[in-house]
This record gives sequence, structure tokens and C-alpha cells, in this order.
Amino acid sequence: MTTALITHPDCLLHVTPDGHPERVARLNALLPALEGRDLLRVSAPLAAEDDLLLAHPLAHVDAIRDAIPRAGWRQLDADTYLSPGSLQAALRAAGGAVRAVDMVLGGEADNAFVACRPPGHHAETAQPMGFCFFGNVAIAAKHALDRHGLARVAIVDFDVHHGNGTQDLVQGDPRVLFVSTHEMPLYPGTGDPQDHGPHGTVENIALRQGTGGTVYRDILARQILPRVRDFAPELLLISAGFDAHADDPLAGLRLVEADFAHITRELCALAAGICGGRVVSCLEGGYDLEALAASGAAHVDELIAAGGAG
Repeated sequence: MTTALITHPDCLLHVTPDGHPERVARLNALLPALEGRDLLRVSAPLAAEDDLLLAHPLAHVDAIRDAIPRAGWRQLDADTYLSPGSLQAALRAAGGAVRAVDMVLGGEADNAFVACRPPGHHAETAQPMGFCFFGNVAIAAKHALDRHGLARVAIVDFDVHHGNGTQDLVQGDPRVLFVSTHEMPLYPGTGDPQDHGPHGTVENIALRQGTGGTVYRDILARQILPRVRDFAPELLLISAGFDAHADDPLAGLRLVEADFAHITRELCALAAGICGGRVVSCLEGGYDLEALAASGAAHVDELIAAGGAG
């Protein structure tokens, strides 16, 4: 089998104002960097309303629908905008995550990377924020649990920003482990290491500005991998944000492409031992275009290598 790459041209329809970091150019930089690789290329389907309702109330879904402008933009908060094509793009992103879970759990692929936008890990239960509208990874986790009958799912989020939305959406479910590494202090201001959620299934690991690969690799080995191993998930989901890169304009961590490759390699090796290598990764942040392309390619190369090894 192989690695599935799930994306769709509709993800380019979410258009943000000039100068906005979460822009169409992100996918236009990333996808060409993945050309020539042995990938099973799949079109992301539109998420059904029932998919969104796995994580969000209907009122939230309706509010996003009703806010879509006929032209131009509608601003939802300081940095979150809707354009006429935003709902279509967001439905592809959530639908791509659901399809990835189906493919990996159904044996169609060893693992999968969902290269869609807008991202999702800041979208809370009933609040779009931080460039995000629906909790793509949280929806994928609930889909795996509620529809595929899994008992435990783990999410590892290595985006430079805390995945406040993902935590909000999954912390009430003891079947989900959520592990987040993030720079602190930084937007959105959540992710206190003392916050373990109501069931003790949240692991927030705060990193100081300037943290580089050597320190991160030690944290991975000493904290992240053992925590996931002890939870023994049947599926590993990754929120793959590449804005922890040293060149990213929105934060101050110092990771490079080789670090993202190492993180991915180690997570895949762990998954091989505990859940048959079943990994689904979804794109989150990453706003320097060259760093995003190079880091995303390094990430996917390790997914391919892990699939081939399986």
C-alpha cells in the first residue's frame, strides 16, 4: 500500500485579504513540492452536515453558512475572514480529514496527508477563530470513534500555536488523547501545562521562544512518545503545523526541515508498534512559503517511508 495525499482545488477558493498569512499561496507552494512522489492522490470530498455535527452544534454550522458574503470578505474576528468560497473550502478540509480516516482504517492506504485549507485547530465548539472554521482533526477523531468503533484515538499537534479548538472539542471525551507542543506566551494564550482536561487526557507542552530542534527532540523522546505509547491509541492523528520553523514570520521557535522529518519518523515508528502504523496527518499552519514547502515535503517523505516499511 501507500500514502494517500488528499486535497482539492476548492481549497483555493478560500481567499483572504492581501497580506494575510493564511493565503491561497500556501497550497500553491506546498502541492508542487510534493510532485513526483509515490502518492495515492485523492480528491477531498465535501463534508456532510452530519460530519460537522460530530464536533460542532448545528447553530455553529448555520452561523458559518449564513455569514458567507456574496462578494469581498466578512471579518469574524481580528484575523479570521470569510470569502464567497470559504465554506466550500472548509467543507473540503473537513471532508478530506474524514476521507483520510476511512482510507487508513479501511486498508486503502497505510497513512494519509490531508493538504487542505483553511486549517482547523483553533475552531472551538461554537466559535470560529485563528483562521479556522471547523475542527478538522477533532471531526476526524470523532468519526473514527463513533463510526468506526475505535476505543482510543490520539492527536499530536506540533503547530507552533496551541490547538485550543481541538482541545475544546475533544477534552470531554476520555477516548481521545490530545498532546500539543506550542510556543508560550503566544496566540491564542491557552495551553497551560497544568491544564490536563477533565479526564487527564490533555498534555500541553509549552516551549520558550527560541526553542530549537535539539530541545524539541528531547521533549519528543521523553514526554510525547511515552505519553502516546501509554495511551495505546488505535489511530494516530497529527495536526501538522509547520509554523514552528525558524523562518516562520508568526512565531519564534527554531525548528528546521530535518526536525519535522525526525518528528514524523518517530511518530510513525511509534504508530507502527501500537496501531498498525495507522496515521492521518492534517495540514494546519506554516506561513513562510519556502519553509512550508520544504517542511511539508520532508513530512510526507517520512509518511511514504513508513508506509513502504509496513
